[in-house]
Amino acid sequence: MPGSSPRGCSASPLLDNDPVINPVSEESPICSAKGCRADAVWVLAWNNPKLHTPERRKTWLACEEHREHLSQFLGVRGFLKDVVPLADWEESAADR
Repeated sequence: MPGSSPRGCSASPLLDNDPVINPVSEESPICSAKGCRADAVWVLAWNNPKLHTPERRKTWLACEEHREHLSQFLGVRGFLKDVVPLADWEESAADR
């Protein structure tokens, strides 16, 4: 969506908030794209180097349809650090 921006960015209507993954939640995680209620299958790990320490990772969730758009939004700003399947992300969190 040209001109769209992610949730949590003041200039950005695409996303409603900065989602937090809670692996114990009974609810299925949903896509972070504004208005999307699809189940999330991807985790986009990112950080803003002007605000966050290098090891800090914020996360957005994405369904298959919005993964590329959200990745591009973060990527052009130099924020995107990793794109991981949600199941792998949750598994690695359980290992920590």
